[in-house]
Amino acid sequence: MSAAPLKNLLPQKKLGRDGFPVSVIGFGGWALGGQWGVQDDSQSVAALEKAIESGVNFIDTAPGYGDGRSENVIATMLANLPPAVRETIHVATKTPPSAGPWPPSPYCRWQDRYSAAYIRANVEERLRNLRTDCLDLLQLHTWTRAWNDDPQPLLVLQKLREEGKIRKIGICTPEQDQNCVVQLMRDGLVDVVQVIFNLFEQEPAAQLLPVAAETGTGVIVRVSLDEGGLTGKYGADHQFPADDFRSTYFGGDRMQRTAARVKEIAADLEEFELAEDYSLPAAAIKFSGSHEAVSTVIVGMRDPQQVIANVASAGLPNFTPQALQRLRRHQWLRGVWYGGQ
Repeated sequence: MSAAPLKNLLPQKKLGRDGFPVSVIGFGGWALGGQWGVQDDSQSVAALEKAIESGVNFIDTAPGYGDGRSENVIATMLANLPPAVRETIHVATKTPPSAGPWPPSPYCRWQDRYSAAYIRANVEERLRNLRTDCLDLLQLHTWTRAWNDDPQPLLVLQKLREEGKIRKIGICTPEQDQNCVVQLMRDGLVDVVQVIFNLFEQEPAAQLLPVAAETGTGVIVRVSLDEGGLTGKYGADHQFPADDFRSTYFGGDRMQRTAARVKEIAADLEEFELAEDYSLPAAAIKFSGSHEAVSTVIVGMRDPQQVIANVASAGLPNFTPQALQRLRRHQWLRGVWYGGQ
């Protein structure tokens, strides 16, 4: 890539009160690791380059995405950017807990999952994989409220920030207890939280997002498309290959029930005369970014065509209050897919 990214194609917001500016649509790097089916690295680079050309300046990845493969693909692409372009791009990665149940159980001790020595060693590995001296954002990949009253892992990250290894500290909410980060935000222990907020999962609107706005905590929204369920591409009988993460996520009758609810969302878009402008994926992404506290919505993008479609959603008009109210009815109290029904 030799040209600078197109200017003003995507709006930007600060990632929290004191954060750096991020595009309202971010690049989710999970699929680059190969766990969403076969993924060629050259196609990943093409998607990343198209995203940057389109104004995306925020990329989210993790070591678990292909055992470091996603991080390395991103680092290789960034190394080939002109310096003036590279300095505008922000990359977030994560430190997972050491071996044990996912998410951590109430009985897990932070000493066993996020010891200081373990965190430091893992952060050094993140720095090597991303070929940088300082991580823009380091997120603990999951958490348990059992550690809220003795949040030593976050204090370790504070020391690493003082040492210049990390710019911002974050936590990715555990799926079954996203509100566990509310206390941490109020205590000023995190700069950023990464949460699930979509047409089906709307619980963060009750407290988490208002507290983020109150405390100036940056908010990254993930799973805006419900791992593909909200794209409308998959019928009730669709089955994913065994090497695709979604074969488990939509196990049993979950795909059938998801497809039926997606039809109801499509009907609402028709009723409000929005279907002509909003595809189902665009409507889902737009909803995930509709709360004032949200800084960016990260979406998986495996090829340039997906980049074009996802970025275009940012240019669509905001939902009217009436349409937004109607879409709120699609909240689905289904428990947590990973272990619930």
